[in-house]
Amino acid sequence: MSDVKIKPLGDKIVIRPLTDEESGNTSVSGIIIPDSVAKEKGDQGVVVAVGPGAKDDSGNHIKIEVQIGDRVLFKSWSEKVEIDKAEYWVVSEADVLGIIG
Repeated sequence: MSDVKIKPLGDKIVIRPLTDEESGNTSVSGIIIPDSVAKEKGDQGVVVAVGPGAKDDSGNHIKIEVQIGDRVLFKSWSEKVEIDKAEYWVVSEADVLGIIG
């Protein structure tokens, strides 16, 4: 598991925002590119925690398709939380649009 201090329940997934380097907001030489110049990356982040999955009618967990470390694209109205001065999103699996890369 990662170092984030939250254990998501059900089909919830915890995502951390991309760093400037991951999102392409920093050049190869380390120069930070302002948001007004940087390309729009949408709502992307890296999965840091995954719940056990939603339950079906029989009470069995339905496996979540993303894994810790996956870079994902997700819907923008997701819930933001702050834990130990770091910002994360908590989303349902249905709000994840895809795995990048």
